[in-house]
Amino acid sequence: MKNIYKYTLATVVAMSLTNCTGDFEDINTDPYGISQESLTQQNNHIGSRFSPLFSNVIRAEPAWNYQLQQNLNADVFSGYMTAPTPFAGNINNQTYALVNGWNGFIWSDAYDANDGNGVMPYAREITQQVELSGDESGVKFVYLANIIKVMAMHRISDIFGPIRYSKYNDYDTTGEYDSQEAAYTAFFSDLDEAITGLEAFEGDSQFVAFDQSSLGGDIAKWRTFANTLRLRLAIRVSKVDPTLAQTEGEKALSSPVGLLDTENMLVDMGGFVHPVLTISKVWGDILMSAEMESILTGFNDNRIEKYFDAPADASLGSYKGIRQGIEIQAKTEYGSHSTVGDAVAGTDKIWMTAAETYFLKAEAALRGWAGAGDAKTNYEAGVRASFAQFGASGVEDYLADTTSSPADYKDVKNAANNYTYPSDVKIAYDESGSNEEQLEQIITQKWIAMFPDGQEAWSEFRRTGYPRVFPVVVNNSGGDIDTDIQIRRINFVDTEKNTNGENVDAAVGMLKGPDTGGTRLWWDTGLSNF
Repeated sequence: MKNIYKYTLATVVAMSLTNCTGDFEDINTDPYGISQESLTQQNNHIGSRFSPLFSNVIRAEPAWNYQLQQNLNADVFSGYMTAPTPFAGNINNQTYALVNGWNGFIWSDAYDANDGNGVMPYAREITQQVELSGDESGVKFVYLANIIKVMAMHRISDIFGPIRYSKYNDYDTTGEYDSQEAAYTAFFSDLDEAITGLEAFEGDSQFVAFDQSSLGGDIAKWRTFANTLRLRLAIRVSKVDPTLAQTEGEKALSSPVGLLDTENMLVDMGGFVHPVLTISKVWGDILMSAEMESILTGFNDNRIEKYFDAPADASLGSYKGIRQGIEIQAKTEYGSHSTVGDAVAGTDKIWMTAAETYFLKAEAALRGWAGAGDAKTNYEAGVRASFAQFGASGVEDYLADTTSSPADYKDVKNAANNYTYPSDVKIAYDESGSNEEQLEQIITQKWIAMFPDGQEAWSEFRRTGYPRVFPVVVNNSGGDIDTDIQIRRINFVDTEKNTNGENVDAAVGMLKGPDTGGTRLWWDTGLSNF
């Protein structure tokens, strides 16, 4: 709950729709005649809280919220997309002058229960409602909410580092932060409890009415999703804590609930189009990146026609991207470059795909984890799953290609922005290569496959250094962010500093350095991958 530890009693009462209070029943009585008893019988007193959980992990509506939650930070920092618009006179996130007003939406979508926002407040409410109901079977909703909460909050931690998580539900400690290490430990614990606890509820249909995902309320599939999420997080910490990573990873690989290897985890946007479609095709504020052009054209990758459109200016060629962090005077300079294509044309958000599962297993195999299988087999299965997901052709010829590598980037507007791609990574899997060379192949293809989720792509780039995201040309960070090392996190938001300053100060002490975009996260070691 936003600023709950600072507000007066009157404010707390005013905001009590998202709290458990003594007059809960009176406040929450439906004015149109639906009794609390009726709501309870249908589990709507619990289930109605799931909608904002699903909505706020990755916001779809309004599109400008997503633009600030993810698009003008992670989608750009990952090397997926670039804005042709010189927001604030080109003094913005793309040139490392981090805009606190923009980046505050990342935090508010996680914590602020106003206007339907807030993952953490609504997850807490589900727990409270289950406790109030006295129905022991309601614990299944707590487990399901915790899976969604982990999905959302690991992304928040992967942006800021320390977060408010394990102590959030207790109003006496709700403002206190966990270190990122402690948060990840709590993530693993919550996932483990959910996977184990939900076994007793397989076949239960009470979640069907509230599930906005492609899993259709199937508890068995939710256990599988949670287990796959556990594998994602295990790989994420594989450099900083190899023992924890292998323990959690092998637990996921050996679990009888399995992994998402034939089905993608999608979340319905309630009839809305993907916000990137609006931002790119309607507003023209996000276009193809230089890295996407270099890698996809160099690889002759047929997914390019699904990911991007031909530029409005035919003289630019078949596809044309923009380098991040360059000098831009006006939107018209690069506004005719390639817009984002049919990959975002549907009404579903992608949370996780079968392709990602195979790439996770490929890296796990490379690291020697039991049950991971063969790295090459998983790598190729991941590429095939990605091609199938986007309806692209030619996957077998693609996998057999031993010569293609990313192309050098040429800026036809300004040659000063040209960039020689610093690697000749190939497509056909080379088992004779070093672990580092094999990992670059795995992560490069994983990066292609996870489009358009720039948050995961940015996290994997920071963890591994792959693929080779281009450094900015214009760095307006005032020395806070090294141009070559690139941005590693986003600083804590102003609303927290202004209302929860003491706890923010403690959280800053949990970082490896100052509260700037240049400080590495806990799992971002900056060391060799092996």
